Amino acid sequence: MGVMDENDPLDRGSTALIRGRLVESLYAESMLLADEARDYFETHPERAPGEIDAITRIGMSCEWLKTTTRLMHVIAWLLTQRAVNVGELTEAQAKLHDRMLGEAIPSDSAVCRGLPDEARLLIAASEQLFARALRLQDALASPRHVDRGPARALIERVQAMVG
Repeated sequence: MGVMDENDPLDRGSTALIRGRLVESLYAESMLLADEARDYFETHPERAPGEIDAITRIGMSCEWLKTTTRLMHVIAWLLTQRAVNVGELTEAQAKLHDRMLGEAIPSDSAVCRGLPDEARLLIAASEQLFARALRLQDALASPRHVDRGPARALIERVQAMVG
């Protein structure tokens, strides 16, 4: 295994392609989940006054806020990554503190236990999505190792022979 060579156009191109696909896939999933969460939280009948006690309503409102905040943070970070992918930002600019994912406030398990299944699923999905985006952020920030397979070895031998 070797370290990726940032000056090698083959390494840069394959990394950019993979990065672009990961970011676009996660972005599409984030937008879909944000739409689903918004639709659910805006139309869910249990939000109607008088159907649940005030303390439960406050807890639910806090969980809705945590969920939407989590999703918006992921979407903002992914938009930054898209800007890097198309050359609008440099990787250094994207790594500035205000463009990185921060810490997400975890959901309150006691409150979540009292929520309908669909709400719990949306909250869990937002937490999982945030964790995946955080792992991607960490992976993009750390040195990447690539396996020098037979095709890569052949390319390197040809490059050495040509000059």
